[in-house]
Amino acid sequence: MKKVLLLLLVVFAVFGLAACEGAQKDITSLKITFVPSRDPEAILEFVEPLEEMLKEKLIEKGYTKLESVTVEVSATYEAAGEALDAGTTDIAFLPGGTYALYSEDGNIDVILAATRNGLNKDSADPADWNDGEPTLPLDDQVTYYRSIVVAGPSAKGRELAAKVNAGTPLTWEDLNSAKWGVQGATSSAGTVYPAVWLYQNFQKLVSDLSTAAPTGGYGNSIAGLANGTYDVVSLYADARRDYATNWTTYGVEGLTNIWTDTDVIIVTPGIFNDTIAVSNKTVNSQLKEDLQDAFMELVATEEGLAVFAVYSHTGYAIVTDEDYEAARVAQSIVLGQ
Repeated sequence: MKKVLLLLLVVFAVFGLAACEGAQKDITSLKITFVPSRDPEAILEFVEPLEEMLKEKLIEKGYTKLESVTVEVSATYEAAGEALDAGTTDIAFLPGGTYALYSEDGNIDVILAATRNGLNKDSADPADWNDGEPTLPLDDQVTYYRSIVVAGPSAKGRELAAKVNAGTPLTWEDLNSAKWGVQGATSSAGTVYPAVWLYQNFQKLVSDLSTAAPTGGYGNSIAGLANGTYDVVSLYADARRDYATNWTTYGVEGLTNIWTDTDVIIVTPGIFNDTIAVSNKTVNSQLKEDLQDAFMELVATEEGLAVFAVYSHTGYAIVTDEDYEAARVAQSIVLGQ
């Protein structure tokens, strides 16, 4: 009798675990949100195939009731963080700074960080970037990127570039007299790390600049730099490469080549790579693990790599929330906390 009871207990335990796992994988839909680091229509064109690719991958992993995966581009970086925090989206591709800001209450969690190709220009000295040659990717994978501030063809932009290329340090007055194009408050490359650089050098922030305005996307920044709306803009390190072919299409007389018409005047310290983060309100621990595996498997394929190229991601690595403490420090400087 004891053996029979023991056997029954084992059977019930097995069925109980199976039922529990089945319940954990009993989802019917997922929503993924991307931030507008480029033109939203261009991003959607890149990432739309992810809907079927991720759906198929998760069905392979036992999510047989999954009916749809949908992708969207948020209006702002902050909107993506808020949606994940509220649980109105399940997964979001967030810059490290945005993740650091919206993860403090424990409602969201990082599951992966992007790896990307390193660049042939990585010096902290901006003059080293200004040889008139393109910034090119390397085969080496790195876990960080840099923010750069680029001066355009306007008179003020040329003035600042000349000082940097002559080895003359920029002053706060130099920078404060320029028209700046920046990104949203939590954009790592577009605002946060330029602010950190300003704080380290002048005890100032982007918000202290006399003329600094969010451009609404890096494409708008490049266009504004070309037509003189902005003298300088904050960009991610390889942004000029992404927009090099568009540079002479803005209808501005005198533009010839983005690599000779513009110059880097500020290079920030390295920024921990973008995250794939999930909402703890809608994504359980089992799904987190399966999403980690799914995204790493997809980026290893030619089709997946083409999708994630929208953010220059060439691989993913598992990270934890603690890895973004440095990003929280950066946010505290920017927010004056």
